[in-house]
Amino acid sequence: MSKNPIIPYILIFALGIGLIFFMSLYGLEQKKEIADEGENGKTEETEEVPSSAEFDAEAVAQGKCIGCHGGDLSGGMGPGLVGTKLSKDEIKAIILNGTDGGMPAGLVKDDSELDAMADYILSLK
Repeated sequence: MSKNPIIPYILIFALGIGLIFFMSLYGLEQKKEIADEGENGKTEETEEVPSSAEFDAEAVAQGKCIGCHGGDLSGGMGPGLVGTKLSKDEIKAIILNGTDGGMPAGLVKDDSELDAMADYILSLK
């Protein structure tokens, strides 16, 4: 193998193709098991959305807002929410309808949750 430098690359390529082949066969064997799980009521876990009675605006902000507005909501890719000069109605309209600048619409849809979220944003100092 030391005489021809291409041989190790060919061996690595062949090993990779072999692994892909055997992994695909293994996946085909599990196809029935995966189908049975779906029929038995096992579904993938989804994030539970809190009901209005247990709505936590801070938790929603930490889950949905920090990606754009920064970890402490003082600004990041999106504008800072701390000490905002917007009114409660303006904040509610932005949360509900989004903006052209990248804020997605409908992050909070329920009116009581919308009020709680706007109050939380206004309380940030």
